[in-house]
Amino acid sequence: MAMTVLISVLGIVNTLAMSVFERASEIGMLRAIGLDQHGTKRMVRLEPLAISLFGGALGIGLGVFLGWAGGHVLATDMHTYGLVLPWGRIALALALAATIGVLAALWPARRAAKLNPLTAIRTQ
Repeated sequence: MAMTVLISVLGIVNTLAMSVFERASEIGMLRAIGLDQHGTKRMVRLEPLAISLFGGALGIGLGVFLGWAGGHVLATDMHTYGLVLPWGRIALALALAATIGVLAALWPARRAAKLNPLTAIRTQ
């Protein structure tokens, strides 16, 4: 499981780095009209936060549904079956997904904040 988390973090970092590279002129334009470095970092960090929370919620929702569906099939043979959701672990998984998303965005956010606005606007 740690290997899959590491691969997903590297995927997020790579995607964000490419996003910063491809949107250099947009970021430069925002910086030129008054967005400071802190605002640029925040903008780049919020994107993976939203993506990781959406992915975590989707994965948890799909896992709960598949667990419910499998349990519903098994409940016909096992009369003592009951679905129990570990709410603490679910909340921990969502918090971990959000944390990993924000940590993966640190390097691309710093890179975006250091862009020279005039050079970034000229870049196509």
